[in-house]
Amino acid sequence: MAVKTITIDLAAYEALARRKGPGESFSDVIKAHFSSAGTGRDLLSAVRALRLENGTLDRLSRTVADRKRHRARAIDL
Repeated sequence: MAVKTITIDLAAYEALARRKGPGESFSDVIKAHFSSAGTGRDLLSAVRALRLENGTLDRLSRTVADRKRHRARAIDL
């Protein structure tokens, strides 16, 4: 297997180390994080598979936008 050496700062190293499980390599952690990212085509395929009614995504989008405008406020104690 070919390898490359990279330089990362201490904070990045510690973040990787926290996610690394027993028997895992840093390469395993990096691949698990980055290889799970899908493409726009994957998302479109998944949405089509849901067979949503017309307007469902529009309603969802409006709901998300509304919730962003009316966030619950934290109470100062």
